[in-house]
Amino acid sequence: MSFKKLAAAILISSVLLSCAKSPTGRNTIKLYSSAQLNQMGNQAFATLKADAKIAKEPVQNNYVNCVADKIIAQVPEETFPGEWEVVVFEDEQINAFALPGGKIGIYTGILKVAKNQHQLAAIIGHEVGHVIAEHGNERMSQSTLVGVGMEVTNQLLSNNQVAYNQEIMAAIGLGVQVGLQLPFSRTHESEADYIGLDLMAKAGFKPSESVKLWENMDKASGGERPMEFLSTHPAPTTRIKQLQQNMANAEVLYKLAPEKANCPVS
Repeated sequence: MSFKKLAAAILISSVLLSCAKSPTGRNTIKLYSSAQLNQMGNQAFATLKADAKIAKEPVQNNYVNCVADKIIAQVPEETFPGEWEVVVFEDEQINAFALPGGKIGIYTGILKVAKNQHQLAAIIGHEVGHVIAEHGNERMSQSTLVGVGMEVTNQLLSNNQVAYNQEIMAAIGLGVQVGLQLPFSRTHESEADYIGLDLMAKAGFKPSESVKLWENMDKASGGERPMEFLSTHPAPTTRIKQLQQNMANAEVLYKLAPEKANCPVS
């Protein structure tokens, strides 16, 4: 058997052995272990903290951490069993992210769009939803199948070089920050919305505020969004419709929450 045929056979076997289901029942392929993804997240986050300005304002940090802690408490332990790290970055970009390895980053710019604790919970719940669904693993696996080899990735991990590889950074959730946007599919975004809605409701945040958040996002875009079929993200109007379709179940979870959230802004 030639080397090419052997390599193809090994890759096909790996794919067949790595088929999995997403939290919504969708078929996915995950070629990487949780330990590998966590290592990627840790390396990327460490570099970002070294390069970006971290917000020091105590009230603001306490507020963000209060909301994040309540969302984190609802995350399945198998997603990440360790202690999560939450950092507020002093930056006007309207953005936030969560990474494998229990890392959450919030940019101060998004606090102007998320007007209250419930809307911030929708943001954090959405980002953590990506981690729960292992979208980073799925994107990394897709990248591997089209040319970013596992051996190259393993070499970057062992040399602590993940943070300097744009493809990997984008795949695990930092595409915007490094200037490279891999296709964050509309399926992933909608799935993270669904998971995040349940997380915020279970944590005692009003799920209906997720709709108001996306109304705010739509206004903040200033009409500069591309048409939906040209974008890898759902349009805010589509996200609102999908959230409303799942709102009845989320409202039940909110009513069943042991306590309602109370994270004062000031």
